Amino acid sequence: MKHLRFWNLKDVIMAKFRRRTCIILSLFVLFIFSLMMSLKMLRPNTATFGAPFGLDLLPELHQHTVHLGKKLDLPKSDRIKSETNTKNLKSVEITMKPSKASELSLEELPPLNYFLHVFYYSWYGNPQFDGKYIHWNHPVLEHWDPRIAKNYPQGRHNPPDDIGSSFYPELGSYSSRDPSVIETHMRQMHSASIGVLALSWYPPDSKDENGEATDNLVPTILDKAHKYNLKVTFHIEPYSNRDDQNMYENVKYIIDRYGNHPAFYRYKTRTGKSLPMFYVYDSYIMKPEKWANLLTTSGSHSVRNSPYDGLFIALLVEEKHKNDILQSGFDGIYTYFATNGFTYGSSHQNWANLKFFCDKYNLMFIPSVGPGYIDTSIRPWNTQNTRNRINGKYYEVGLAAALQTHPSLISITSFNEWHEGTQIEKAVPKRTSNTVYLDYRPHKPSHYLELTRKWSEKYSKDRTTYVLDDQMAVS
Repeated sequence: MKHLRFWNLKDVIMAKFRRRTCIILSLFVLFIFSLMMSLKMLRPNTATFGAPFGLDLLPELHQHTVHLGKKLDLPKSDRIKSETNTKNLKSVEITMKPSKASELSLEELPPLNYFLHVFYYSWYGNPQFDGKYIHWNHPVLEHWDPRIAKNYPQGRHNPPDDIGSSFYPELGSYSSRDPSVIETHMRQMHSASIGVLALSWYPPDSKDENGEATDNLVPTILDKAHKYNLKVTFHIEPYSNRDDQNMYENVKYIIDRYGNHPAFYRYKTRTGKSLPMFYVYDSYIMKPEKWANLLTTSGSHSVRNSPYDGLFIALLVEEKHKNDILQSGFDGIYTYFATNGFTYGSSHQNWANLKFFCDKYNLMFIPSVGPGYIDTSIRPWNTQNTRNRINGKYYEVGLAAALQTHPSLISITSFNEWHEGTQIEKAVPKRTSNTVYLDYRPHKPSHYLELTRKWSEKYSKDRTTYVLDDQMAVS
């Protein structure tokens, strides 16, 4: 009887144990099921089976129809990454919708710094808005030495999957004519505390060699800029047959047509004048005596002391250009290139000397800072000028170097020059069976906008201090 009670007790205990085990297992299965359903919710419905682990966890992913183009030569590190990450991968275009963080009201966005300018390009097109792709299908440029050129691919890029860039935009292969794209760009600039965009500009009857005429976009850009309290200045490109006479006509055209718009940028000088500003790309191509016809008071068709006067900023590439700029009658210099060491002007170590020169001759000094540089998607032979972003450190070193010179203004190269990889616009991870695009990870797509805002605020504070010191020294 004693043993029978023991076994009965044992049976009761075992039954309780089995019930408890079943309950625990049921709860565990329910937890695993709930977890899998949660992960499924994060995965896009259109995702192709077999996408690499991790990519399907990115929020708000969406897919477009894609057409693969030929594979282009990547830098070695990217080529290795492409080979390891895209083996047997289906053709998938992975992009991200604009983040909700960009939906802040204007009142919540930071104050703008009108002494911080960014170079902006409106030359992109796609079939929806332009009937074809423009610039995203950029040709691969051949090296001038045939012996070198034969070692690299030729042809054009084939959007939307294959674009002329080593990074991929959050907005996809967009059109610069899309009003929602323009507005998103203005909002991103405002979020970065950038006050002025320097718009790449060709005359109405001109265009760059890979694009279409864009002057008809200026009114929309001005309107959208004004909505976000941004200002627009003009970055005059080296259009065909540019000379002093048609420069006069084009400056007159810009001021007559756009000068009364509230978003048209004017810089207040020490003498109290508010003058338009014009960056002049590749200004060194034209001889100083030709520029002097336009930019000196004794010139044959001078803009000085006329309704078409302005601040004309020359691109300084070589050190010898300093004297040419003086003779030409320019009001300042900028350095444009984002590759530290590429030219005399773009080398940080020379900025203190350039600022000293500008101060001596009462010129504006506007150093140009970029987040990095890589143009091997269109110039595969140009790896020596690649500058790694180092997760933003390269950008911050450049901004710190610029601030140390107490510059008149700072320019950023660029907001969206995707071909040369200098953009601060939002970029996202993307891979296809042939290409792995670079991205800003481990940081967010807005990383370079956030860095810009941080340094814009610092520049604004620093500039207030040293301008006040200069005024006190003069008085």
